[in-house]
Amino acid sequence: MQSALSAAGIQASRILDLWHLTLAVCCVVFAAILLACLIAMMRATRANRATPADLSVVGRREPRVRFWVVAATGVSTFLLFGLVLADVLTDRALSLLPVENALRIEMTGYQWWWQVRYSNDGGAPGFTLANELHVPVGRPVVVSLKAADVIHTFWVPNLHGKKDMIPGRDATIEFRADKAGVYRGQCAEFCGYEHALMAFQVIADPPAQYEDWAARQRQPSIAPSDEIVMRGRDVFMGQDCARCHTVRGTDAQGTIGPDLTHIASRQYIAAGTLANNRGNLAGWIVDPRTLKPGTVMPPTRLPPADLQALLGWMETLK
Repeated sequence: MQSALSAAGIQASRILDLWHLTLAVCCVVFAAILLACLIAMMRATRANRATPADLSVVGRREPRVRFWVVAATGVSTFLLFGLVLADVLTDRALSLLPVENALRIEMTGYQWWWQVRYSNDGGAPGFTLANELHVPVGRPVVVSLKAADVIHTFWVPNLHGKKDMIPGRDATIEFRADKAGVYRGQCAEFCGYEHALMAFQVIADPPAQYEDWAARQRQPSIAPSDEIVMRGRDVFMGQDCARCHTVRGTDAQGTIGPDLTHIASRQYIAAGTLANNRGNLAGWIVDPRTLKPGTVMPPTRLPPADLQALLGWMETLK
């Protein structure tokens, strides 16, 4: 779900209230203008091509018309200042979210994916994943925002407004998910060829369910025992995959691409472009640029047996 009209957090509710107020004011003004135009057309003198021009109105003072113009200008000014005041009050309300005991996450935008680092939480170690955030319902979240290459913008309309991510400058955004659910986030600043395919998911879990998920994410990958799965791990380590990606529990410590330690637990791959299933994963490994043109990941041509073994191993990374 990605909709600013379906608020799932207190900040999004404030923004939605401002939206409703702005929409109501604009609708009233639009209706008033249409009514004025209708009255003017109904009161206009009827004429045809043979009717001579009436020049008597030139230079004539029209106090009634002047009164209505001045009154309309005054009302418009009052409404505009009212919207500015509402905007300021909304902005102040957004900044008043208490962040005691907040979950802290660092999110870095790359062309065209998201790196997500969870900080130490209550003595538990942090961990890294990509393109997906899990947060506990009812607990404030502080996200540190960074851009690795060009300007990106963090936007989860169900939870908050937009926040720019500018290279060389750190920013933060605070939000709280008050309803469990899955909310789609999107880069909202044009950042290149695949800007439209740079999405992420925010999954708001009940607190106990979140803790279970986080505990699993902190664990390294499980050593394979099946012969085919072991072959798949060897294929991964023998290709360029291990130079670009990290899989904790193995010698793969690459930092160019997303951390794949628990890739099988994610709903999507390629920053929300494809559902995470065996077929899409195979297509992405073999030739990612046909699925997401412009991506920097190179194709990896493998014999069918090696590809199937690799997929089997990656499906164990949960």
